[in-house]
Amino acid sequence: MKNKVMIGLWRCMIDLPPSLWGKKVFKTKAKFEGMLGFMSQEHRLVHHFVVRELPYAGQPLSPEFVADKLGLPVNRVNVILNDLQEHMTFLFRNSQGAVVWAYPVTVEKTPHHVTFSTGEQLYAA
Repeated sequence: MKNKVMIGLWRCMIDLPPSLWGKKVFKTKAKFEGMLGFMSQEHRLVHHFVVRELPYAGQPLSPEFVADKLGLPVNRVNVILNDLQEHMTFLFRNSQGAVVWAYPVTVEKTPHHVTFSTGEQLYAA
């Protein structure tokens, strides 16, 4: 089943030849690698941390808080947060510089209220 694409056509499932979809997969992979190529290990660490931490905090996360928890200098965290926001990697900071939302969660009120199995409540971005 690996490396196989099938489409449904009326009552039949048809195998698509790799020549039809292989080039598109290659182009899409290259596109995403180009978009995310700026991210270092620290960028990923900070991004994953804020996504994980927002539901527990329930309020915007300051750069100082992120820096303290991750053991990074505040200046470096600010640079990373700016990079993540500028490259539209699903992170947004308020006017005070605190992280308000990091996809898929946000502390801002949206129509999508979420309750986690551990009890934390937040909004979906």
